[in-house]
Amino acid sequence: MAAGYAELLRTRYALRLLTGTLVGRLPNATAALAVVLFVRAEGGGYALAGALTAVYAVCNAVGQPLLGRAVDVHGQPRVMLPASVLSALGMALLVVVGPEGRWPAFAAMAIAGFFTPPLEGGLRALWPGVLRRPERVHAAYALDAVAQEVMFAVGPLLVTLCVAAWSEGAALLVINGIGVLGALSVVVSEPSRRWRSGPREAHWLGALRSAGMLVLIGAFFFVGLALGSIAVAAVAYADEHGGGMVSSCLLSALGVGALVGGVVYGAREWPGSPEGRLRLLVGLLALGYLPLALVPGVAVMTVLAGVAGVFLAPALACAFVVVDRHAPKGTVTEAFSWLVTTFGVGSAVGTSVAGAMVERGGAAAGFAVAGAGGLVALSVFLSTKRFLGEPVRPTVDAGPAENDRNGAVEPGFRAGHQA
Repeated sequence: MAAGYAELLRTRYALRLLTGTLVGRLPNATAALAVVLFVRAEGGGYALAGALTAVYAVCNAVGQPLLGRAVDVHGQPRVMLPASVLSALGMALLVVVGPEGRWPAFAAMAIAGFFTPPLEGGLRALWPGVLRRPERVHAAYALDAVAQEVMFAVGPLLVTLCVAAWSEGAALLVINGIGVLGALSVVVSEPSRRWRSGPREAHWLGALRSAGMLVLIGAFFFVGLALGSIAVAAVAYADEHGGGMVSSCLLSALGVGALVGGVVYGAREWPGSPEGRLRLLVGLLALGYLPLALVPGVAVMTVLAGVAGVFLAPALACAFVVVDRHAPKGTVTEAFSWLVTTFGVGSAVGTSVAGAMVERGGAAAGFAVAGAGGLVALSVFLSTKRFLGEPVRPTVDAGPAENDRNGAVEPGFRAGHQA
């Protein structure tokens, strides 16, 4: 298993692209924590901090697919690096004006959120051209999902260390400066500079004109909703079971489960079509969330949380493959960005819904939201099979050049190519 991932990372540019993307995404992964700490340190209240982070999140959700579309049209360096710099300047503006200047602060957060570069979608567009072989691409998607768990664990720690060493404002500046360096590392690499999206049909809907993409977006909104609700429910559960580190233990168990599941999933090839496999994985994910609503004792609940996390990373990795197969030609970065955005919006909605449910029915009601979200996601997949079946495969051998255009991964993949 480890040897397979080591072979993947020894592929030229693979480790650099993965590391650069993760580093470049640190500002986004830590924005909520870093902004709240800064606003509180400057004398602002939690309401103002929440409003600022909400503006950031909304503008990020709008900007990701639009910037992804721009990447598909103009290439990665022309979009990613300027966007990264503008996003960092937005955060720097927040540090300069402080939370007292309400409208300048909100404008700064809007800039920082909207111009967050779509590095996540960009990396997945690069993998087929860099790795060439389908089993390596599938493993890379799984490794990418696993690496995200590490990033979301390390990011808050890095913010805390910067605050301890300097200040909350310095933490914002340092994290965003590091993010620009990560984006720079990606876009100056040869695969990023040479990558071109496939020929694109002009259409205002872009990636959304694919019925399969609409199914994926609809289903993963509810997967995100389920995951977002668990964070709130875990805090409520901790309040009901002695507080302390209970909520951290549950969320850590969820993350460990995702790490294990992603590593195991990416270590081998799986039979059947990715579309059918994705339906199965989301079904297992939903089944894993349902027992959480039983809210047993802490030890059993921690085990259940670990089991609930096992199928998350595999479901995400498989979803990336399915996106690659169903995105209209020339829209692959935009398509990945839509999935990421929808997942994030669903998570935010899940946090809000679970909060309301916890107020009425305690932790059990909050965890019930997670189970319901998983079941709705599964029902979306099951009720739309005809829209998310095997993509149409070419009936004539297109030859080496055409295979290169489609990423040389497997029939039906719609990845970008290297010129």
